[in-house]
Amino acid sequence: MKTRLTPIFILIFSVFSLQAADKYKVVIEKHHSNQVKIIKTDSLLLKVQIPEKSQYRFSDNSQWQRNESNVATFYASINEDHILYIKHPDGTIEEARLVVKTQPVISVWFWISASLFLLSLIWFIVRYFKYRFSVERLDLELRLQKTTERMIEQRQSYEAKLAERLPKEEAEELKVHGKSKRYKMVTVLFSDVSGFSKLTSKDNPDKLVDDLDKFFYRFDQTVKKYNIQKIKTVGDTYMCAGGIPKKNRTNPIEVVLAALEMQTYIEELKTKYPDSENRIWGLRIGIHTGPVFAGKDGFKKQAYDIWGETVNIASRMESSGEIGRTNISGNTYELIRDYFICNYHGKMPVKYRGDVDMYFIEGFRPHLSVKKQGSIPSEDFYTKLAFIRFDDMEEEVMDLLEHQLPDNLTYHNIKHTIDVVTQVELVGRQEGVSEHDMLLVKTAALFHDAGFTRGYKDHELLGIQLAREMLPRFHYSQEQIEAVADLIYATKLPPEPKNKLEMIICDADLDYLGRADFIPVSETLFKELVEFKFIDDNYDKWNQIQIKFIESHQYFTDTAKRLRDVNKKKQLENIRKQLKK
Repeated sequence: MKTRLTPIFILIFSVFSLQAADKYKVVIEKHHSNQVKIIKTDSLLLKVQIPEKSQYRFSDNSQWQRNESNVATFYASINEDHILYIKHPDGTIEEARLVVKTQPVISVWFWISASLFLLSLIWFIVRYFKYRFSVERLDLELRLQKTTERMIEQRQSYEAKLAERLPKEEAEELKVHGKSKRYKMVTVLFSDVSGFSKLTSKDNPDKLVDDLDKFFYRFDQTVKKYNIQKIKTVGDTYMCAGGIPKKNRTNPIEVVLAALEMQTYIEELKTKYPDSENRIWGLRIGIHTGPVFAGKDGFKKQAYDIWGETVNIASRMESSGEIGRTNISGNTYELIRDYFICNYHGKMPVKYRGDVDMYFIEGFRPHLSVKKQGSIPSEDFYTKLAFIRFDDMEEEVMDLLEHQLPDNLTYHNIKHTIDVVTQVELVGRQEGVSEHDMLLVKTAALFHDAGFTRGYKDHELLGIQLAREMLPRFHYSQEQIEAVADLIYATKLPPEPKNKLEMIICDADLDYLGRADFIPVSETLFKELVEFKFIDDNYDKWNQIQIKFIESHQYFTDTAKRLRDVNKKKQLENIRKQLKK
């Protein structure tokens, strides 16, 4: 209470002090004579020094006065002129004009009160802002408390749902690691270099450690080659995972490929040490496929970390395996059995899960290996793998088309791309193309209208540009990319195919000309061309254009001719009938 009254008392004191300071003193503003000198002012009483033996008077009709001190004393009026007449000893008379003014007097109390007033004003401003700050802080604390309570409720609800849907161990790990993403299918690999501790005790440990570093560097290059994410290296243990951060269907096969390359390289490294005591290099690998939680760890250099039951099983697959062999779980086996020869060698008990089947990788399937020897994958193997990669790429491209194609593309939309991809496979199978060629023509069909996401004019070239950007990520060779580019450009009207694959994609692109739904499909094309101002909004003229185009058009493959030619002629007659109406 006293603190609040203090500034009020100071303000009242300041007001009284300012009033007290409203005083004045009388000063002689100026006088027009060199013969007189003001020697004293006391309020309105003035004393003026005059020359010796001189007489003075204050009006024309008054008597001359003289005193021994030669001082003239009189009472002045404020803001009026006063004339002092001086009579010198020689008889000359001089007039001295005096102007009396007031001047305010500022006392010490005024300065004290002004200072106190300024200090009180500053104090009041500081107290005001402190009060505002405390109010805002209280408001923020209340809002933070409410937000925290809401987050706690949401977290408790989330943990409850997590406990219902996930095994207890995975749910507890997710609580510890915090924010993460769950992946449904990830293939985890653990590898361990056996005998390394013995090697470092030999005569030349520096060379052995250097070879181990080279091996891990080689493994880094291998996992990068197959789009596998390196997780961490602890001592002589290497951990990586396929299918993160970019989801894909090929990660079980690619991780096994990486494991086989690593085993091959360690065997080559072992041959550098002819002494039998030194030939103790050995690599034990374990692989398991399943769901994991993944998240980034660290602030400056972020690295992926994964956890969950899948990681634990993969680690146990490694420890339960044999040196020089790759041990995989039953889950991984079911996903790679069509590509690799695997031998069953027992079960491994897993808590809360039961027994897990274990298989050793022996090599590639004979029909997918060079000279059917099972040691080196053949072109057929990579083509078969490429079709799985195509599924991942198709999903990505379709997502691109769905979100980036203009809404006013009524004909060249995602449905048209699906139709062409389906049709090239149907015609290609009938025409007997190889699996490798089928991959190329399906890829070209997938990208042939993707250029519309970047522009309408020269969309074929824009589609080729997009394909050149994406295909290297899915392991297409430069030769394959150029072949796909040629196939895309072959769809440019008018079609002029130069080989069978170009014939197939040209026939698939204009397949609708011989289908039963020709009329509704052609109307969507008409609407699109009018929207982009390529033709006039005149349906009769459009039908005339269609008649001219269909009459000059021909299918190129025997399959398309057999399936679509007859129906195309019927559609031509239907258009002519519409014109006659």
